[in-house]
Amino acid sequence: MMNLESLAAELRGFVGITRKRAIGDLVGHFPVESDLIIASFGEDAAVIDDGEEVILLAADGIWSRLLEADAEWAGYCAVLVNVHDIAAMGGWPLAMVDVFSAASEDLAEEVLSGMRKGIEKFNVPIVGGHFHPDTPYSSLDVAILGKAKKGAVILSSSARPGDSVVVGVDLEGRVHPKFAINWDTTSFKDGEVLLRQLGSMRELGERALVTAGKDISNPGMLGTLGMLLESSRAGAVVDIDLIPRPEGMDMLDWQKMYPGMGFVVTAPPEKAGEVTGVFIERGLASAVIGEVTEGRRLVISSGSETAVLFDFEAESITGIG
Repeated sequence: MMNLESLAAELRGFVGITRKRAIGDLVGHFPVESDLIIASFGEDAAVIDDGEEVILLAADGIWSRLLEADAEWAGYCAVLVNVHDIAAMGGWPLAMVDVFSAASEDLAEEVLSGMRKGIEKFNVPIVGGHFHPDTPYSSLDVAILGKAKKGAVILSSSARPGDSVVVGVDLEGRVHPKFAINWDTTSFKDGEVLLRQLGSMRELGERALVTAGKDISNPGMLGTLGMLLESSRAGAVVDIDLIPRPEGMDMLDWQKMYPGMGFVVTAPPEKAGEVTGVFIERGLASAVIGEVTEGRRLVISSGSETAVLFDFEAESITGIG
């Protein structure tokens, strides 16, 4: 088994994490000057005041490597990741718009086929957008609108020292045959099953069981936790031996995976058992894997061995804190 220092070094150099570093430099160009904006950069979706509810607004661009590897899967994932961003905030999705550029008719058909499958699977319509049918390149970007109850929004910037770190993730899946860092748990499952899993975050928010949360995205489980901690200006200690993972899956490979369905949250220790119960009851494997700390370092441990994965006093993932 790889030692923890080597595991930490491999993850720090993982492209799913390193490509996030440019975000912080962009944020300074977009000052937020509105009393209606409750939360913005660093969250999975912006939170906009709307009376007793909030509007959730998010967007995701599909990585060109994914588009080149499997255009239909890229179209499907464009829907999948946006729906997750709204779910991660404790909300429910309403509709999407897209901006799509296609260098060929064949690629356009594959992407649109994948998007249609995602729309049908998650029951969220695309209601407009923009299409470039004649570009020398192909790209796909989707924005999504959702809502949540104002008192039930789950932010990623509000973890507190002493909180438990809890994960909920679907282990019943398969490595995508054309994109080895995608763990597909959704394409072959019934939409009702998936909506039940997604609804776990809304339940956690409405029952006030968690202090912070994110959906596990391209940086992987520990990378996503790192983004949450950076945004919360906190640290954590995580026992990697407690992390749920598919049988036979190497830990390094698992930590580089984008899981089809997964969340990492923080919760008061006395509520952590209820949190795992919600995840499990809704079809996700779940465990308490660590604790939030005051020191701004994400430390991983296994037995008596420890290693610093991220030291946020000296480095950053996104630069948003």
